[in-house]
Amino acid sequence: MTDMNQKGGEKDVHRLEDELSSGDDLEEKIEEPEYAQELIIVDPHAIDVDFNHCRIAKIENLEQLTRCETLCLRQNLLKKIEGLNTLTALRELEFYDNQLTVIENLDALVNLELLDLSFNRILKIENLGALTKLKKLFLVNNRITKIENLEHLTQLDMLELGSNRIRVLENLSTLTNLRNLFVGKNKITKLQGLDSLVNLTSLSIQSNRILKVEGLEKLVNLDEFYISNNGIEKVEGLENNVKLTTLDMAGNRIRKIENVGHLVALEEFWFNNNQIDDWKDLNELTSLKNLKTVYLERNGIWFDPENPERSDPSYRRKVKLALPWIQQIDATMAQLFKS
Repeated sequence: MTDMNQKGGEKDVHRLEDELSSGDDLEEKIEEPEYAQELIIVDPHAIDVDFNHCRIAKIENLEQLTRCETLCLRQNLLKKIEGLNTLTALRELEFYDNQLTVIENLDALVNLELLDLSFNRILKIENLGALTKLKKLFLVNNRITKIENLEHLTQLDMLELGSNRIRVLENLSTLTNLRNLFVGKNKITKLQGLDSLVNLTSLSIQSNRILKVEGLEKLVNLDEFYISNNGIEKVEGLENNVKLTTLDMAGNRIRKIENVGHLVALEEFWFNNNQIDDWKDLNELTSLKNLKTVYLERNGIWFDPENPERSDPSYRRKVKLALPWIQQIDATMAQLFKS
């Protein structure tokens, strides 16, 4: 879930052009010689089974695992999903980092709650209709071009589709229990199709091609919103999102801090790598007494007016004077002023 764990450390923010160009094509995985190992069951009564990084090329010999609830097959050489029909008690299944191209042969796993198919070569979301108890679905870093065939997964709590080739937010209307949606590093051009996701608390759409913040009116429970590294030019469209505690708009093209003064629950404001030149813009944040962290580096106000090649030596002091209760400025804790 990728692309937003930046609290408490310096954030890795790239320019929009770099992000978009790098996301155009996924590199082929470098294949190592396939010295495959046979899948051998040691304990047929095991509940948690882990075959992580075992160079397994084929799923077989699992019939004995009638009690198995979690099966980990991460970092293997698997090219096909098969041999799972008897594992009806399975709740968690991980195929992270294999060579799968098709989602298939999962119909018998009716008790599955977590499915991780990240870092494979999957082209299409399909054949998940029987997994109606699924709560967490991870499809990070595949070759998916469209959000589809998820309408039956009404219990989904988390959907991770980062680093794919998706262009449109669509076909999400039945996922009303969804709380976490991650679609960073795709090719999405517009915020839309989210009205029914009224329980959404975290939305990450970093490193896409969004030009305007819109379509969030119904997301009244939104707690975290990550939209860095897009093409946003204005802060807007957040009127109803008063529960926000984290707002990440870093790496955009914004010239003014505005329309956030009503977000009184806000604790994290990430706004670095924009085009803020006027210190008066910080007045918009003075009503946000719960604010703990601000990222403002590499805006106009951060640079030394006498030497634009470096940061202003008084930058941190100016931020602290404007927002004296702040605890962290960029990646560094802020010193308290002595009374």
